Amino acid sequence: MTVTQISIFVENRPGRLAAVTRVLGEADVDIQALSIADTSEFGVLRLIVNATDLAAQVLRDAGFRVTLTKVLAVSVGNRPGGLAKALAALGEDVMVEYCYAFIGRDPKSAYVILRVDDNAKAEALLRPAGFAVLGADDIF
Repeated sequence: MTVTQISIFVENRPGRLAAVTRVLGEADVDIQALSIADTSEFGVLRLIVNATDLAAQVLRDAGFRVTLTKVLAVSVGNRPGGLAKALAALGEDVMVEYCYAFIGRDPKSAYVILRVDDNAKAEALLRPAGFAVLGADDIF
């Protein structure tokens, strides 16, 4: 089970991040999670939102470069070592390209977005180790 992440390439200029969030807000798109990675010239804004297709369309219409990526959303214990246990379940078999986390409705759990080299293999390792792999309905 995967969720779709939106990646937006944003120039490192004043007001560009505000423009992205304004476009999404005007379209009534709710941002649940975000991550920004930047270089000196541009940044990659990664989002998990409640209306992926709508968000992608309104951002493209506003002139932003947008890509969609299937990622895993995993529920881990919101306590020291919670993420470490999930990553240990992946062992040497799955390469984690990047991850970011957010708190969901249950304060005892954190949700981690994982971009891995093999979603199916990662899910097959996480579930038997006791980790819930979430869908979009679980997040929103």
